[in-house]
Amino acid sequence: MTPQRARATLVASCVIHFLHDGCSDLLYALFPVWAREFSLSFAQVGLLRTGYSGALALFQVPAGYMADRWGEPRILAAGTFLTAVGFFCVGTAGGFLPLLLFLMIGGLGSSTQHPLSSSLVSRAYEAGRRRVAIGTYNFSGDLGKVACPACVAFVTAWVGWRWAAQGIGFIVLATAVGIFFFMASLVGDPVGAQAPTAADRPGIGWGIRDARGFSLLSTIHGIDNGSRTVFLTCLPFLLLGKGASMDRMWLALGVTFAGGATGKFVCGHLAERLGIIRTVLITEAATGLGILLLLVLPVTPALFLLPVLGLALNGTSSVLYGTVAELVTPERRSRVYGLFYTIGIGTGALAPPLFGLLSDAAGVPVAMTVLAALVLATLPLAHLLGPAVEGKPTHVA
Repeated sequence: MTPQRARATLVASCVIHFLHDGCSDLLYALFPVWAREFSLSFAQVGLLRTGYSGALALFQVPAGYMADRWGEPRILAAGTFLTAVGFFCVGTAGGFLPLLLFLMIGGLGSSTQHPLSSSLVSRAYEAGRRRVAIGTYNFSGDLGKVACPACVAFVTAWVGWRWAAQGIGFIVLATAVGIFFFMASLVGDPVGAQAPTAADRPGIGWGIRDARGFSLLSTIHGIDNGSRTVFLTCLPFLLLGKGASMDRMWLALGVTFAGGATGKFVCGHLAERLGIIRTVLITEAATGLGILLLLVLPVTPALFLLPVLGLALNGTSSVLYGTVAELVTPERRSRVYGLFYTIGIGTGALAPPLFGLLSDAAGVPVAMTVLAALVLATLPLAHLLGPAVEGKPTHVA
């Protein structure tokens, strides 16, 4: 692929990532609105998060297999169209069950984005600078997590959440049309139409060079992603419980997402200087201790802590994503990325309702304390991961 086509593929993938991650995280701005309008419990709010994230997680590996046959652009366009339909329908929901169903439709569509876009970017930069390209792609998703919740909060305060949801659906629909025509011209023939490669021959399996290292990496990723979804789901209710207004709550989410976007960029460079393990230890320790500190701070000091906490909360994932490729053979990278994303997003889907039940029973502060302890449990796991990422594993699973 020419440098011009590679850059165009990266830009298109970044736009897709921006919108899909933005759609996922704008829900955090709407959860308190829905809880108030439909009288939802914390467990029901958690189930709404699970409905979106669970559908997103379950279809990622199948999406990779479908792309092998029909090509990434077609499956990406179809998935993005389905996400648009989900958000159009969300704007018509009249209660918990319709909301849950429509969010599952939106999440099902978004399941195509991470593995297929990562595969497109990785292939476009096969000749070099892949880590920089993947880092740029990941950063674009976090920009969406900042911009989309802020825009939805503004539109919700102006004309209501139903117009906000359907406005997002219209933007995503336009993007789906662009994906179908623009990216198909960039990528060319579907992968399935190409000659068989080493990835299609028997005996390679998943192509994981170090099964123990990949298991530890995936476990840390699962805890990290699950803790992030729980924290962002509980944060609005924690702040409202401290006496914050809705405007301040939305501001708090905005500065947290902004810190998270910065974390994706900063922690990738930090890992280059300090190493993968040291960076993970720093970010996870900062996340766990930051959550505990947040519990005792009043609203105004908490607003100053949240950007730093967001940086640590999101920064770990940037380090972990770049490490996957080092533990996997190139031929199986797209499928293993799908598996890795499924593990992380799957835990992110399961954790909110469990912590929602805990919040209903013992209160949000207790649930956040348990969450901080869970985050700190990743520290010994990171020490165990050291030999896998610092050595040179050779076994292929």
